[in-house]
Amino acid sequence: MVKIRRIYDSPAPGPGDGKRFLVDRLWPRGLKKEEVVVDEWIKDVAPSNDLRKWFGHDPSKWQEFKKRYTQELEGKQELLAKLKREARAGTITILYAARDEEHNNAAVLKSLIG
Repeated sequence: MVKIRRIYDSPAPGPGDGKRFLVDRLWPRGLKKEEVVVDEWIKDVAPSNDLRKWFGHDPSKWQEFKKRYTQELEGKQELLAKLKREARAGTITILYAARDEEHNNAAVLKSLIG
């Protein structure tokens, strides 16, 4: 099972989140690494800096962002396969920092991982 959650939100109680993977290229502002529960930071699966800056979390660019990001991920099949394996083995939570809970890279990843 794949869940997505903002890194600024508290983890689910108990083992509810399973393994937690941060999928942003930049460490979230205002958080110290020792303050958050993250099993692994996979920054290489995040959108490129150019794509991230172009998108700017503008919902009007969402469809094109998904297309471009999916194309970028074609070159990162090993990382996607790792997340898929983890999801088959148990619950995983993909963490992101964006304010927009619908239009973010974690939502794209969730759709690709299943």
